[in-house]
Amino acid sequence: MAQLEKGSKKLLNAWAFYDWANSVYTLVIASAVFPIFYNALFPEGVTTIEVFGTTMKGTALISFVTAMAFLVVAIISPLLSGIADYAGNKKIFLKIFCYIGSVSCIGLYWFSLENIYLSLVFYFFGLIGFWGSLVFYNSYLPDIAFPDQQDAVSAKGYSMGYIGSVILLIINLVMVMYPGVFGIEDTPEQKAEIIAMRYSFVSVGIWWILFSQYSYYYLPKGVKRDKISKDVLLNGFHELKKVWAQLKHNEKLKRYLGSFFVYSMAVQTVMLVAAYFGAEEVEWGKGNAKQMGLIVSILLIQLIAVGGAVITSKLSARYGNIKTLIGINCIWAVICICAFFVTLPIHFYITAGFVGLVMGGIQSLSRSTYSKFLPETKDTASFFSFYDVTEKIGIVIGMGLYGAIDQIFGSMRYSIVFLTVFFIVGIFLLLRVEKKS
Repeated sequence: MAQLEKGSKKLLNAWAFYDWANSVYTLVIASAVFPIFYNALFPEGVTTIEVFGTTMKGTALISFVTAMAFLVVAIISPLLSGIADYAGNKKIFLKIFCYIGSVSCIGLYWFSLENIYLSLVFYFFGLIGFWGSLVFYNSYLPDIAFPDQQDAVSAKGYSMGYIGSVILLIINLVMVMYPGVFGIEDTPEQKAEIIAMRYSFVSVGIWWILFSQYSYYYLPKGVKRDKISKDVLLNGFHELKKVWAQLKHNEKLKRYLGSFFVYSMAVQTVMLVAAYFGAEEVEWGKGNAKQMGLIVSILLIQLIAVGGAVITSKLSARYGNIKTLIGINCIWAVICICAFFVTLPIHFYITAGFVGLVMGGIQSLSRSTYSKFLPETKDTASFFSFYDVTEKIGIVIGMGLYGAIDQIFGSMRYSIVFLTVFFIVGIFLLLRVEKKS
């Protein structure tokens, strides 16, 4: 088929539709069902597990494994994005990571504490598949949209992702609540709702593969270079060095990246651990109250986030990206402080509502702000690789500190309130960025 023109509605929709395909991972696996499933695997009153020759808190273990996965992504993404830029085929790398992630989601069907090492491998590669694919997905933005379109299409992508993931979560929720309707029954080893959760992981993998095909059909391969260098495997790191050198002459972009590194560290950590925090620190009551409460909370976050992303886009058009980001970071800081005092379900629901309001907005606006600040270049994958490496290293630090504080103090409350520091520093750094953006 003929390649669609940059800025065309069909091309923008095809790019945004990948959010519809892959966001089910962040909701079902990272945010909702898997944290509940993981918490349910531990017997009542037990929070630790023998692993890697030591006794570790279950939530700390997940934090450390998550940090390690992001470290791997941070290392390999510049290598792969460099190859993609030189070979002129971002699409093949987007597909590879998509399939790694989706197959790993299906593999979570067999997750168990008895086979914890194999289980963690599936969890580990699910993270790598999702976040690795985003390196190439994000780098498409300046290729498919003009600067005045980027805020809106970025917000549209997140909104589509929220809507699509909520649809699948509702299906999974019905399956968990009424497993008998789907022919799922208790076994001597596990309850029907746990089996239903395992099936939900399979549904994520299938959904991700299936709906991503629409994006693959319309997205261009990339900008092909005239010559591929012999040391192509190192091209990504060479490109990062070039990006770093350019930052010295682009003070606005340099300052923005510094602020993004700090506040994104906290944002991503909160989003990755929120459900684990709710499962362990909130007094839900007996029966299935915890499972239902957590899923309702995550649904609330997603539904409010759809409007939050749109509102943020409109606020940025009126007040500018930087001023809007400063305001959102202030709200995040207050959320983290309030989280320390969350004990009852109603507290968690209110906190979840505010998280939803600022979650989508800060992600979409951060991405489009960076895209606007970029200099004229064909090597967009390299610049977005730098952006993603910045984000991933921040997550490694954030999750590592979060897990360490959780392990040392035995409570996630101290970990979550510690993140307030990063939001405050992020606000200070944003104040140093030129406001006309």
